Amino acid sequence: MLILAGCASTPPAPVEDRSIGGHSRRGHVTGPSASRLAAGSYRVRRGDTLYSIAFRNGLDYRDLASANGIDPPYTIYVDQVIRLDRRARAGRKPAVASVSKPARESRAQSATRSSTPPLRSGGGSATVPATAVATESASVSSRPAPSVPPPASEAVNAVPSAGMVWRWPADGPRDGGFVPGDPTRQGINITGKSGDPVRAAADGVVVYSGNGLIGYGELIIIKHNSTMLSAYGHNRRRLVQEGDRIKVGQQIAEMGSSSASRDMLHFEIRRNGKPVDPLAYLPSR
Repeated sequence: MLILAGCASTPPAPVEDRSIGGHSRRGHVTGPSASRLAAGSYRVRRGDTLYSIAFRNGLDYRDLASANGIDPPYTIYVDQVIRLDRRARAGRKPAVASVSKPARESRAQSATRSSTPPLRSGGGSATVPATAVATESASVSSRPAPSVPPPASEAVNAVPSAGMVWRWPADGPRDGGFVPGDPTRQGINITGKSGDPVRAAADGVVVYSGNGLIGYGELIIIKHNSTMLSAYGHNRRRLVQEGDRIKVGQQIAEMGSSSASRDMLHFEIRRNGKPVDPLAYLPSR
C-alpha cells in the first residue's frame, strides 16, 4: 500500500526496469547478492534520472554519463550501478574536427616540403587544429574576458551564459544567501505562503520532477543548456513532468514546506554541476 501511495504522487520514472533472470542490462547483478556496492558507486532506484544523480553528488551530468558509457538520451535502469568517483571529470573529451583523406595527404605533402616539421599530438598522429581544443570551453560563454579579473570567490559566478534571460522564481522576500563551499547554503531561500506560484527562472526542459532527493522535498530540476541547471525545492505541489518544455516565467509548482520547517522556495543554479550564486544571474530587485 505504501508503494502504491508513493506512485500516485510521483510521475512515471524515467528509468527502465529490464532485469531478466536476476541480471539487469550492462551486466549488473540484481537482488540480495548485489546488496554491497564499491565505494564511490550508486545503485539506481525507481524515480532517479541521470540528472538527479549528478545533482545529488555535485557532478556534471555529462561527466557522469561519459564515465559510465551512457549516451543521450541518458536512459538508466533500475539496479544499474553508477560510478561516482572524481575520475568522471576526465571522461569528456574536446571535439576534434575530422579530416578527409585528400586533406591529410595534402598536409603530409606540405610537411615534407617544409623545413620545420608540423606539431603533432602525443601519439604522433596528424596535427590537431587549435580550434578543436577550444571547442568545449568556447561553449560556456561568448563574452570577452574582463580586463580586470573578479575576486576568486566570485569568478565562477560572474559570467552568466550568453543569450539567457533570467527572472526571479518567486515573489517573496529572500531569506539567506549562497555561501561558496557550504553544503547547507548552496542556493537561496525565498519565503512566502503555501500555494504561492513558483515559476521557471529561464527557458528549459524539465529533467527531474520528484521527491527522491533527501532534504529538497518535492523538487523540480530544469536544464537550460548544456552547462546550466536550476532547481526548485520544498514545493507543495509539482505542476510539470520530466520532458516538459518550459518558458521563463511559467508556473511550474506551488510553494510549500515539504522537507522544510516553513513555507518557502529553495532555489539553486548550477553551472557544470557546481552550485553558483543565484544573485549573480538574477536581476536586481
